[in-house]
Amino acid sequence: MLQKILVPTDFSPQAESALKVASQLAKKNNSEIYLLHILELPVHLNDLMSSGNSAPAPEAVFFMQQTHKKFEEVLASDYLEDLEVIETVSFEDVHKGIVDACEKNNIDIIIMGSHGSSGFEELFIGSNAEKVVRSTKQPVLVIKEDCDIFSIKDLVYATNFDNEDKPSLISAHKFAQQLNAKLHLVWINTANSFKTTSETEEKMNLMITGLPIDNYTLNIYNDINVEKGILNFANSVNAGLIGISTHGRKGLSHFINGSLGEDVVNHAKRPVLTFKI
Repeated sequence: MLQKILVPTDFSPQAESALKVASQLAKKNNSEIYLLHILELPVHLNDLMSSGNSAPAPEAVFFMQQTHKKFEEVLASDYLEDLEVIETVSFEDVHKGIVDACEKNNIDIIIMGSHGSSGFEELFIGSNAEKVVRSTKQPVLVIKEDCDIFSIKDLVYATNFDNEDKPSLISAHKFAQQLNAKLHLVWINTANSFKTTSETEEKMNLMITGLPIDNYTLNIYNDINVEKGILNFANSVNAGLIGISTHGRKGLSHFINGSLGEDVVNHAKRPVLTFKI
């Protein structure tokens, strides 16, 4: 169950798209939404706020009032009606603010917007986004534009079918169940890490044997690199959502065959869901 959803916001259209998706999931799961804004104050004001000064500078009060006004405008949105939305402001840097909010509030999933100009380096909160994906234990759902999350009927989950990926695969299956979607497990075969069909099928079957999953397909897709393979396979099955795994110690660049880079999130208009291995 997704009981607590964190939505970082900069009040941009992309952040609002993420909040709309969060509201859809919250209504189904009776979830709480934690709407987090990282308030980037000038250095001298940030030092005052972090020191616990009982009388913050007038400029800091002004920034707080402006942020609260934006919160009130967002909270008046029709799509948030009857939902519990908890507004919260952090004076920490983006990365630490999100990580701390997750730990403090026992967050189950982070849903965040992306401008999509340069992949993970330009998620709406900037270059700290990859740190967020690496450092948080929670799944991260990246949204680029308004979408009806429950209209998604096919979820592609790209995996190397190693045992360490089992927990993420189970999480991806649970998310697919939330959407009543079919899960398409795919191995992307490339020249640099070529495996025969029989080798891959054996690895697939060894990995999924005994796992509590259903309503899925097993697929092998050949392409020139992993990124293009994921996107092209997702297009071939008309998937509404792509799922990938990340190694916290290695970041996104070591996904699957060692070179995911940022292309999947950068080029995929569809939502992307990341899971921590």
